[in-house]
Amino acid sequence: MTTNRMPALYIGHGAPPLLDDPIWSGQLAAWAQDLPRPTAILIVSAHWESAPVSLSADGVDLVYDFGGFDAKYYAMTYRTPPATALAQRVAAMMPATEPVHQHASRGLDHGAWVPLKIMYPHGDVPVLQMSLPTHDPQRLLALGERLRPLRDEGVLIIGSGFLTHGLPFLTEFRIEAEAPGWSRDFDAWAGEALARGDVDALADFQHQAPGMPYAHPTVEHYSPLFVTLGAATDPAEPGLQVVDGFWMGLSKRSLQVA
Repeated sequence: MTTNRMPALYIGHGAPPLLDDPIWSGQLAAWAQDLPRPTAILIVSAHWESAPVSLSADGVDLVYDFGGFDAKYYAMTYRTPPATALAQRVAAMMPATEPVHQHASRGLDHGAWVPLKIMYPHGDVPVLQMSLPTHDPQRLLALGERLRPLRDEGVLIIGSGFLTHGLPFLTEFRIEAEAPGWSRDFDAWAGEALARGDVDALADFQHQAPGMPYAHPTVEHYSPLFVTLGAATDPAEPGLQVVDGFWMGLSKRSLQVA
């Protein structure tokens, strides 16, 4: 193990108003300050589902993949140094049976740039976004395992989603809205499973977790968790649950693994 070995993270990324929330943005900023400085960031967001594995391009515009928010969010920028070397490294790590597509015009989506704009506001760390190629937990664990050596090179691997994401079932859209029962129940179950390192239970969430299917009517915000766990030194070793609580009734519980 080298001295610059980075952890891997699973974070809730929130909608653009997260940028104006002093509580959650403060938690994310403090978390980043407690981490070693990364040489680069590889982030897998819920908002880019594409197979085969695809990689973002340098120097292109952000993806404003949201609607109905203040106009200021559509004018925001987040320029970072080129991540060409990391993209080449990632492509070389994939087996011949799983070729990597270098997307020529795909920038960072809000699942990447919103939290990173808070955590690394100066934009001075290269950022590469990888698509989410599947929702199969076992395949995502294997993907994370392939990426694990990057941590010894100072790369911060982040899975970006939301531990509960039942947007169709929310009745209030205030940051401080009370969490629905299905969100609280799923959050408590997942927190306990993470605390005991029960990867099998987490992978079988559709059958074991309370609050389903309301907590995840679609699973793309939960799936990045398995890339993070796969990148852990030991996926069954309980990680550090750095952030908890709710935002607009959704669980913002976030994890750091060694």
